[in-house]
Amino acid sequence: MAVSLDEVQRKSGIIGDSEPIREVLQTIVQIAPIDISVLVVGESGTGKEMVAKAIHSASNRKFEPLVTVNCGAIPAGIIESELFGHVKGSFTGAEETRKGYFEAADKGTIFLDEIGETPLETQVKMLRVIEQGEFIRVGDNKSRHVDVRTIAATNRDLGEDTRRGNFRQDLYYRLKTVTLKLPPLRDHVEDIHLLVERFGLEFATRNDLAFRGIVPEALQLLRAYSWPGNVRELKNMVESIMALNPSQRFTPDMLADHVPTDTFRGNQALPVIVDKLPEQSERELVLRQLLFIRQDIHDLRQLAIGRPVGDQPVDPYLPTPPPGAVKPGTGILIGDVSKLETRPLIDPDAIGEVTMEELEREAIAQTLAKFNHNRRRTAEALGIAERTLYRKIEAYGLEKK
Repeated sequence: MAVSLDEVQRKSGIIGDSEPIREVLQTIVQIAPIDISVLVVGESGTGKEMVAKAIHSASNRKFEPLVTVNCGAIPAGIIESELFGHVKGSFTGAEETRKGYFEAADKGTIFLDEIGETPLETQVKMLRVIEQGEFIRVGDNKSRHVDVRTIAATNRDLGEDTRRGNFRQDLYYRLKTVTLKLPPLRDHVEDIHLLVERFGLEFATRNDLAFRGIVPEALQLLRAYSWPGNVRELKNMVESIMALNPSQRFTPDMLADHVPTDTFRGNQALPVIVDKLPEQSERELVLRQLLFIRQDIHDLRQLAIGRPVGDQPVDPYLPTPPPGAVKPGTGILIGDVSKLETRPLIDPDAIGEVTMEELEREAIAQTLAKFNHNRRRTAEALGIAERTLYRKIEAYGLEKK
């Protein structure tokens, strides 16, 4: 049964709602069920391995192994032994017969990362196993067969390498049966807020920290940066800032050591910070509520086990307890939680049972109700494209009756 685009995105972890990312996901949906070789091209840090995993997971081979090989990390003297295996005594140090990566991937998929780094003499044997499924172990004279789907990736221009004689033309054309080009981060900066949120929440979960989101001014700076290291650079930056500034919201000052101001792209279309209108303030409130979900859960867990939340600044967007509702010196709420001035974003009784999809559905439903099902204003308030909102309304069954 064919998988849907949203299912591929959910299972693969590919983050983004922009048009370039949607095109990548659509291509994965189309080519995954077809047993054909794929060449994934893109700059370093764009997520080529993640795309290979997504193709394998959506293919008919998904229950068989996916073997990942970094061709650039294997010394030229042993790469054939690593790829095709060897027999005992075939060279110094070969104390036992060993399978290679292609045999290990039999019936499944092999992902050849940085394929452009493969030596020319090895490329001949690689072409044979990709085309005919046939190879010979180092030091052996017996031909063996495997059934493997090949996904290759590179950040180099293999066409130019072929013209210069650095890459075999026949192997190049065999690999590029389908070419999937990944966009650099500078071409889909509208996804940066989603990436920052995902990386922040993941790092916070691993290290028992709180992720408080990012202020609009800092997000504007991130969208203006050229990101030569792409998504990998953004992830490293998020983790570094969180390690040095635990439980604090990202501000422009925190970005100074990570995003050089002299490398900003000139983009006159970027928003500027001005005095906020009421609608803009409401939009920021909704966005911040979504970003603070992780913090809400963290604080509620601390309260549940009787630990003080700590001397952290009071967040004006979180509910304020009435006088006498907090036990002195503990931060523990006393009495009926429903008496809070503002209804909590998450019902404390639902912690551990509510999913992110349910939270997203509730946020969209409440925002639609607030704006009387005006989809344009709802999309603006949630900070998403109208087309994305239409898709989610249909998926969650939120059409106005």
